[in-house]
Amino acid sequence: MARLADYFVVVGYDLDKRGGSDGQGRILQRFPEKDWEDNPFPQGIELFCQPSGWQLVPQRLPPSYFVAVLTDINSERHYCACFTFWEEVDSTQKGLTSEVDEDDDSGSTRPEQLFAPRSLVLVSRLDHTEVFRNCLSIIYTVHIDGLQVPLETLIGNLLTCFIPVAGGSQRTITLGAGDRQVIQTPINDSLPVSGCSVALLFRQLGIINVLYLFCAALTEHKILFLSSSYQRLTDACRALLAIMFPLKYSFTYVPILPGKLLEVLSTPTPFIIGVNSFFRSETQELLDVVIADLDGGTVTIPECVHISLLPDPLLHQTQTALSMVLDPELDVADHAFPPASTQPSTLKIQDKEIRAVFLLLFAQLFQGYRWCLHIIRIHPEPVIRFHKAAFLGKRALTEDDFLMKVLDGMAFAGFVSERGPPYRSIDLFDELVGNEVERICLEEGNLHKMMNHVKELAEQLFKNENPYPAVAMHKVQRPTESSYLQPRHTSFPHLDEVTVQLFIDHAAAKQKTAPPIVKAEMKRMVPSGPPLGDAVDKNGNVLANSARRLEVVRNCITYIFENKMLEAKKLMPAVLRALKGRAARLCLTQELNLHVLQNRAVLDDQQFDYIVRMMNCTLQDCSHMDEHGIAAALLPLVTAFCRKLGAGITQFAYSCVQEHMVWTNMQFWEAMFYSDVQKHIRELYLELNENEQPSPVGNPPFGALEIASEQRRLWPTLTKDKQQELVQKEESTVFSQAIHYANRMSYLLLPLDTSKNRLLRGSALGDVESVSNSYVTNSIAGSTAESYDTESGFEDAESSDVANSVVRFINRFVDKVCNETGVTNEHLKGLHAMIPDIVQMHIETLDAVHRESKRLPPIQKPKLLRPSLLPGEELMMDGMRVHLMPDGREETTGALGGPPLLPAEGAIFLTTYRLIFKGTPVDPLVGEQVVTRSFPVASLTKEKKISVSLPLDQFIQDGLQLRSCTFQLMRIGFDEEVASDLAEVFRKHIHKLRYPQHVHGTFAFTVGQCGKMVVEHKSKDKNQSLKTLSKNLMKSAKKTIGRQYVTRKKYTPPTWEQRSSLQSQIDEDEISVSEEMEQSALTLSSTIKSSDRQTMSSVVERACCRDYQRLGLGTLSNSLTRSKNEPFRISTVNRMYTVCRSYPGLLIVPQSILDSTIQRISRCYRQNRFPVVCWRSSRTKAVLLRSGGLHGKGVVGFFKSPNAPSAGPSQADSTSLEQEKYLQAIVNSMPSYSDAGARNTLSGFTSAHMSSSDSSDKLRQPKIGALMKQVMGSREEVPGTFGRGGKWGSIRGTGRLSAYNPEVGNRLAGKESPQANGGPSDTHFLRPQRAYLYIIGDKSQLKGAKQDSFQQWEVVPIEVFDVRQVKTSFKKLMKACMPNSITSDSNMSFYRCLEESEWLCLLHKVLQVSVLVVELLDTGSSVMVSLEDGWDITTQVVSLVQLLSDPYYRTIDGFRLLIHVQFPMEFEFSQYYLKFLAYHYVSNRFRTFLLDSDYERIELGVMYEEKGEKKGQQVKSVWDYIDRLNKKTPIFFNYMFAPEDGEVLKPYSYISNLKVWDFYTEETLSEGPSYDWELVQGRQEQTEEGDKPETAAPTSQRSVVWPCYDRCSKAMPDAITKLLQELQCLEMEVGQASEKWKDTWDKIKAVQRADSKLESRGSISSSLLMSSNLSHHRRTQGMYLQDSMVGSAINLSLDSEGSGGAAPTGGMSGRPSTSTLYSQFQSTESENRSFEGILYKKGALLKPWKPRWFVLDKTKHQLRYYENRHDKECKGVIDLAEVESVVPGTPTIGAPKNVDEKAFFDLKTTKRVYNFCAQDSANAQLWMDSVQSCLSDA
Repeated sequence: MARLADYFVVVGYDLDKRGGSDGQGRILQRFPEKDWEDNPFPQGIELFCQPSGWQLVPQRLPPSYFVAVLTDINSERHYCACFTFWEEVDSTQKGLTSEVDEDDDSGSTRPEQLFAPRSLVLVSRLDHTEVFRNCLSIIYTVHIDGLQVPLETLIGNLLTCFIPVAGGSQRTITLGAGDRQVIQTPINDSLPVSGCSVALLFRQLGIINVLYLFCAALTEHKILFLSSSYQRLTDACRALLAIMFPLKYSFTYVPILPGKLLEVLSTPTPFIIGVNSFFRSETQELLDVVIADLDGGTVTIPECVHISLLPDPLLHQTQTALSMVLDPELDVADHAFPPASTQPSTLKIQDKEIRAVFLLLFAQLFQGYRWCLHIIRIHPEPVIRFHKAAFLGKRALTEDDFLMKVLDGMAFAGFVSERGPPYRSIDLFDELVGNEVERICLEEGNLHKMMNHVKELAEQLFKNENPYPAVAMHKVQRPTESSYLQPRHTSFPHLDEVTVQLFIDHAAAKQKTAPPIVKAEMKRMVPSGPPLGDAVDKNGNVLANSARRLEVVRNCITYIFENKMLEAKKLMPAVLRALKGRAARLCLTQELNLHVLQNRAVLDDQQFDYIVRMMNCTLQDCSHMDEHGIAAALLPLVTAFCRKLGAGITQFAYSCVQEHMVWTNMQFWEAMFYSDVQKHIRELYLELNENEQPSPVGNPPFGALEIASEQRRLWPTLTKDKQQELVQKEESTVFSQAIHYANRMSYLLLPLDTSKNRLLRGSALGDVESVSNSYVTNSIAGSTAESYDTESGFEDAESSDVANSVVRFINRFVDKVCNETGVTNEHLKGLHAMIPDIVQMHIETLDAVHRESKRLPPIQKPKLLRPSLLPGEELMMDGMRVHLMPDGREETTGALGGPPLLPAEGAIFLTTYRLIFKGTPVDPLVGEQVVTRSFPVASLTKEKKISVSLPLDQFIQDGLQLRSCTFQLMRIGFDEEVASDLAEVFRKHIHKLRYPQHVHGTFAFTVGQCGKMVVEHKSKDKNQSLKTLSKNLMKSAKKTIGRQYVTRKKYTPPTWEQRSSLQSQIDEDEISVSEEMEQSALTLSSTIKSSDRQTMSSVVERACCRDYQRLGLGTLSNSLTRSKNEPFRISTVNRMYTVCRSYPGLLIVPQSILDSTIQRISRCYRQNRFPVVCWRSSRTKAVLLRSGGLHGKGVVGFFKSPNAPSAGPSQADSTSLEQEKYLQAIVNSMPSYSDAGARNTLSGFTSAHMSSSDSSDKLRQPKIGALMKQVMGSREEVPGTFGRGGKWGSIRGTGRLSAYNPEVGNRLAGKESPQANGGPSDTHFLRPQRAYLYIIGDKSQLKGAKQDSFQQWEVVPIEVFDVRQVKTSFKKLMKACMPNSITSDSNMSFYRCLEESEWLCLLHKVLQVSVLVVELLDTGSSVMVSLEDGWDITTQVVSLVQLLSDPYYRTIDGFRLLIHVQFPMEFEFSQYYLKFLAYHYVSNRFRTFLLDSDYERIELGVMYEEKGEKKGQQVKSVWDYIDRLNKKTPIFFNYMFAPEDGEVLKPYSYISNLKVWDFYTEETLSEGPSYDWELVQGRQEQTEEGDKPETAAPTSQRSVVWPCYDRCSKAMPDAITKLLQELQCLEMEVGQASEKWKDTWDKIKAVQRADSKLESRGSISSSLLMSSNLSHHRRTQGMYLQDSMVGSAINLSLDSEGSGGAAPTGGMSGRPSTSTLYSQFQSTESENRSFEGILYKKGALLKPWKPRWFVLDKTKHQLRYYENRHDKECKGVIDLAEVESVVPGTPTIGAPKNVDEKAFFDLKTTKRVYNFCAQDSANAQLWMDSVQSCLSDA
């Protein structure tokens, strides 16, 4: 029984303490006046009566009622029911307040009446909100209506009313005013009473919001409710606690917080608090509080707060069930015949249904929790601990954030201590978890069954609150309506304390004489429910591990113990792989247990090694939590298995398995300890029971909880002595286990070699509580003293540090478990004294073991393989034994199939040229293979120290990560036999080779010399600059290069990043720069020796001069005389490099420009790189120029408007004029300009070089405009689908919108631009005007520039990326292609990293600009590319343009000047050629790419030394090397090369069309990079020799080709190469001298040409199919032989195509058959015809049906049609990208007669529908299928 009300309090407004705007309340009277002994009076009630503050109001307010909750120091909750009404302040009191009122009102009229609040407060420990409301209403009614009942009587009766707390009884009470109330007590007081509050909360906030609040409360976040209603705040907080059942909230809980206590919201601990909306503004600053606005229905979660939600299937089920409860019509809303009534339940029932849903949710979350309880003491009180890791492991929820936080929370700790005891009274939740788990699992998929279950539970919950629902015999007086508004009524009287106290005393006396009420507690054994394993099995969550794998593990262990070591060795790799699975790991522990006799198993050395390896492999995949109990099962085994090392010295397995993180996790040791204690206590009581009464045979063995339950039942019946005896026995059991665990922990925490202390590097014990996912190395790493100031320098630490850290760790463990398990203080002190001795003793034992173990013969390691070296390449350091570790490329590890090639064991070699690893895989299955990974030292970009865990070794070793810009990554771990100082020497040697003091120190110069330089380096002292280099390689390299370039005292070759941007270091203005350059140039000219007088003639001989002559750009005879007729000349102004250091000696300039003018002009350009001609179109005679960007001063008066005022002629003006003359001279050189009579329009642009079709040019112009707009960043897209002939792919904008000059784009797009005076534009021009010269410039440099309508040139401002962006992007690309570790993070996947690198965006931009320039040149306008410093992007664009515009550059000879992308049939060289150049560009093997300009080469005297090399000398030029190699092998040749005269390529530049070059991603581990041909050939010869002895045995024709290991081109050569090889072999067998492959190839082509002439003309008569297996080809290449009107031709067609646009390429129809490059090749229209034939097509306008010859082109993704089969000019093109569908059609008017209906089909595009008719239905189907397959391929 409990008091209904503990205290009754009258609280009023304190008129004496008015100060400021807020008043105060004070307690006027309280009853009883003395505190109850069992329940002290709660403090601060006056604050809670008026939470918003005590204030006087000018008019009487209606009475209010709410319940506040106060929590005392013992966590007991007091419910304070506050009934507030308003009383008039009388005039005497008003006088007291007049001053304040005057101050407050400051002149405004003071109200006549003021009203003060008066609160009647009832304080109780019971929560009966409605009963309290009724009681206080009766007291108020008696007062307000003046009823003839003394108020003292009412209060006396109220305070002396006792009611049962629970039990389902009902009690009628009365206060003595003719009232009557029936109080029903809940049946079970453990279930919360919620009334309607839960249903109301869901109505106010909605399902999702309440679920967020629910999860926030369970995961210990701060929650704040806002509402203008106090009662709603209380109800919402009560509701949140109700749905958390069976968990109890244990943090701050204040449903109504007074305004004066708002600082409580800043507390760091979690809370659930309610605050009136009046204070909303003061809650805005709370950054870590979840705010629920009950009135607005919103929940606000701050950005910094992450709320973990329920695991997914449960979250979805809960949401569905809640929506069914709150809105049952939802399920039948779509039914055609919905049931008559599907109304939601009444609010009270709905409330219980919602709670039932949450009750089921908790039953599912916690199912099987009782199987993870450890009972560690039974008497005198049960002590229970929960094994969290085992619970999460068995539920397969270890990764679930929500459940992890809940299990770690305070609420769950309370849950375990309250519900853990096995013998107690049980409630609804215990029954659910114990008996209904299986039913819940079955209902998971069935919503209706689940809702039935919910309704059953709701009924039980409702019955618990309302045991007698029919009873409603309430009689409660209410005040007459609006009585509170009566003008005059007396204030609440002062009550007589004596009268009330008499009531209380009388009741107390009566209570004493009454017999004590004995509550019959129904205690019983708590049901545990089904074991966890079964539940998980039903859900199908067990990890699949085939029986075969388990069998392998068992067999291997059997072989080991039977000493069949050879058999065991064979099975070992399979066993280690099988041990990745949980079942196999458990199987291992069970099998090993069978071989332990009396806690000991002595093995020989080999057995011991194998068992330890298996144990390590098993532990390797265990997390620090050990959720599957694997480490727990192995713990007794590692102290059992051992081997004899010598007399009396035994080594146990634990000394070899210490590196795993689980041993340093305190929670693991606690769980293990509690598990063992439970086992021993169970055995203790089983033993006692057997002694007292032998158990009958056949009884099932009791579990620990069953025994504990029985013992708790018997406990009250035992004598005191017996009880004491049991308590002592339990305590002794725990104590003995604590000693045992102190020993066990010292075994696994003390490293074998305590003196060296190398195991302490990765701190694991420094912060014992911390839970980390990183792989901790060996045992302990630091101290666990009270302050965690562990030192980092463990290398020099004494062994005592190890001992101290272990002692501290064990002491913490012992303190924790002994305090929890009630070990006596004496025992605890004894333990603390014992632990240091245990540790010291174990250290002494280990020292002996370590000493003996070192005497064991070392495990035989693989023999080191020596790499083959290039001629002249020398070893700098002999091989050091290392492990090559896997990186982020999964192919090598076997994760993507194939063998696990890495990790591999071998040696790292450093030579003067390369870093080479050569070794064999650790995995025995592929142990016979050789793994080679190497890269040139010069290509090293980053080196950093790493720590690696070597396979099957317990030590963490030092290692290096070396990244190369040949896209190679080496992660090596040094073997323990490699001394650390040797590894440091190795690093220093790498740095010396990577950054030589002078360019002559690079391999290209030192090759073949004796190793003087190397010796010199070795004998030198440590150089300070090398130290700085080792700290920050890139930074230092940049500084060094910048300095050395200017001073020219020393030379350092540029790093890979700075190959082309050295001069950007000079940042002075242009005048000083040019002066400096002239001085240095004088120095240079004086340094040129007299023997070099022939310099100019040498320059003339160079290939570039021959190329100038080929292009018709002028000649340079020995007498330096020039032909005046030519528009351009070769100038020698820069012969001494005085004008521009970075330009060559000979330059092409306009004929009319003098050398003196050039010197002046050059100063206006950055780096003095003035405009020079690079290339000239043979067809349109348009020229391509390049230059640096203009200096700021050079822009003045150049692009500005001519009307700008000028102060008179100046230096800048004259230079500007000379620049204009220069550009005008270029414009004048163009035939189109002179033909047009110098008119500035395109109307006279009718040169013979242009297309003969006028309309085609009109069609073409929108294309250029669209290109221009995209390149310049236009918002408007101009559709342009027509292009001139040639290889054309459309250009798409980058998507970046920016401002540009619309005039340029409009003119180019064929739009009319408004005239300056606003008049109409001229209409008589056939074509809009176009400039003769376009200047592509950087937008940022051209700000303020204006277009001048009278000039002949036009500026195109574009945005370009700077060098920094390219460098950053390239670094990111390298990291994407060579990740250093495998990651499961989807944000770090290859394609995500590739996208983030933006490398493809940069390529897209370069291609886009290049294609625009190609298009402009092809239409007859000249272009000047003037970006940045005139190098980097300028040279890239210019080179690309030449490559695309001139077929000569696509030959092997022509490409020497240029390098970039490849079209399969347009380039004479193969992809391998490009990879070869990319590799040797950074390798420093050849001198070709070492220096940046002719100036630097001449200065170092290496410009012409390559001439006249003697035979046998080292080849210094990569081009000579390629020439020699090309004569021997067709490796560089593209068999599909089929050039066309004057053909212009226009590639697609969409990012989606760009592919990642496989040079970035591929590798060949069998032989390393294949770009040093001598090494590759040498290896081939070795393997051939090695294969010879085995020829007698029959050999298979098949061989396995492994990705990333074998070189596919070698293992599977393409058909032509294979045929050439076989021919060569046959010639050798016959004894003939084998002829060169090129001669053979030319003969084959000549024979085929001759054969084709014998065939009939006009048809494809014979074809030779040569299948080439190159990876980038999309279909088989055909070789077609055909006769055309002039002569026979051979075509290897894949991507080449004739006319793709409206008009053929200039002069195609009358093109001569012989090419200027290769006379035997000729272009025909037979290319790219995937499928062709006659179809009838319905016209667009007049709708006639006409036969047309259709060609389906899969490569160009087009359907073209011609007038007839032999027609060369295409009538139209249907772009397949625009086709939406191809469907059967129907015949229409005018369709061909006598044709099957099924022969019609339609092609729907985005623009129109094309109607076709084939010859018959079969032909139509063939066409439809062909088009469809083309669409699906796209």
